[in-house]
Amino acid sequence: MAGTGLPLAGIRVVEMSHMVMGPTCGMILAQLGAEVIKVEPPAGDKTRNLGGMGVGFFSLFNRGKRSMVLDLAQPEGRAAMYRLLETADVFLENFRDGQLAGQGLSQDDLQARFPDLIIAGHKGFLSGPYEHRPALDEVVQMMSGLAAMTGTRERPLRVGSSANDIMGGMFGVIAILAALFSRSRDGKGTAIRIGLFENCLFLVAQHMVQYEMTGVAPKSFPEREHSWPVYDIFETSDGQKLFIGVVTEQHWQVFCREFGLDELLTDPALKTTTDRIFARPRILPLVAQRVKRESIADLSAKLDRLNICYSPINRPEDLFNDPHVLRPGGLVTATDVKGKPFRAPALPLEINGAVLGDGLQVPVLGADTAAILAELGLDDATTGRKGAA
Repeated sequence: MAGTGLPLAGIRVVEMSHMVMGPTCGMILAQLGAEVIKVEPPAGDKTRNLGGMGVGFFSLFNRGKRSMVLDLAQPEGRAAMYRLLETADVFLENFRDGQLAGQGLSQDDLQARFPDLIIAGHKGFLSGPYEHRPALDEVVQMMSGLAAMTGTRERPLRVGSSANDIMGGMFGVIAILAALFSRSRDGKGTAIRIGLFENCLFLVAQHMVQYEMTGVAPKSFPEREHSWPVYDIFETSDGQKLFIGVVTEQHWQVFCREFGLDELLTDPALKTTTDRIFARPRILPLVAQRVKRESIADLSAKLDRLNICYSPINRPEDLFNDPHVLRPGGLVTATDVKGKPFRAPALPLEINGAVLGDGLQVPVLGADTAAILAELGLDDATTGRKGAA
């Protein structure tokens, strides 16, 4: 559980979710100080046992939570759940519509029983023709046009992370914080629905509005028209690759002077940024030829001094050696269910100069069941469980 003294200290969240979107929401709330109780079935959240790309999902997105096992198929388990929800500020779930109704946890049931409860449902779609459909991150990337913009329509390419699931959890946090603020004024709960598809739609809104305003279909990123003359990947003398973005008039001037490209500055056909964009086919080979004389270290130092945007082409594993990532607070350490420490990026924010979430534990299945039941004045017998987890 996150420590006290944080913005959401004193807020209790009951979470019934799995995979990425719902757990991301709960994880962020926990790092902001909320007490997040993850209610799992007797067999546990299935995400606990994922392999391959999903091997880190449970540990990453469930740090800082308490785990409670309840068998909601039994009346005693449902009674304990209701008792728990009486003490909660937020109920967080990400099941398909109707799945929780058989357990007495539909939105209508909860609003009738707990009128001050904030109910946050992370779904595939918001209300409408598709609301009944299940969804996955890759599905909504294909539907929304994001995959066709990242690749092409002929060869669509999903973003290389669970970007929409994670961002959907973030929108859940935003909505929950707004609901908590509203409840502080009127005492009433709120029913929130977060849509994975609509989240992805929000990501492609810039391209939709571009089309709305111009009537011209936006080009996919591999085919896009560039907004700046130097905005590309270049090879260095030591065989490395570096992205360089020269995006302002001042940058253009200092870049050309630093690298001895004075002929580009004096060319009357290259007076404006628009001129240079149309001249990219002849500018880029000259820039590439000049850049290739520099090692990646020397080139990076010069671009840094000139305040010009640049970046090496990293892979995720490379970031464990990046000096900015390794700065104090750049990575936080957590402990998995086997007691093994692992590092992960801190939340991308600082509060009064401090980062959040260091030293959190990933909960063992049911580790907090007995303690939470005792807090509620219950015991294992009343929930139909045999012994403490």
